Amino acid sequence: MTEDFSPNTIRLLDIAAERCTRRGARLTELRRHVLGLILEVPSPSGAYDLLERLRHSRGPSAPPTVYRTLDFLVEHGFIHRVERLAAFVGCIDSGSHEEAHAGAHSHAAQFLICTACKRVAEIDDHDIARALREAASRVGFQLSRTTVEAEGLCAACTSQGARPGPAT
Repeated sequence: MTEDFSPNTIRLLDIAAERCTRRGARLTELRRHVLGLILEVPSPSGAYDLLERLRHSRGPSAPPTVYRTLDFLVEHGFIHRVERLAAFVGCIDSGSHEEAHAGAHSHAAQFLICTACKRVAEIDDHDIARALREAASRVGFQLSRTTVEAEGLCAACTSQGARPGPAT
């Protein structure tokens, strides 16, 4: 089913499969296909959008099946859930950051959400993460995980004169 994916997506899927094997998990055909669908598009994918896209290539799938697959992919650090959009974006780093963290996302994710085109950019800014840890510490709170979601306009929409859309 992955033959329709771009060479880069296939490369990332192979990285994910190899990491699953090292962790004693399996990137099943369905998990691989859903991950490929997420990696292949520049915008976040919602669960029902994924169900529709799967229906075209695999026939009907039940929502619980897709949700279990998404849970697996989040748990293993291959995707992030963008809460504000109730959607998912890929996050397979072919570098050392993923190798240093053998499970779910250990890095502090920050998402920039374009209110015009709905694209999402992930940044991994250590200064932002440090500032959050320090602010939490000042009030006696110890962070275990952080995700920041900020809304605005991406460079492409700004250069096209787009105006910020309504908050999502």
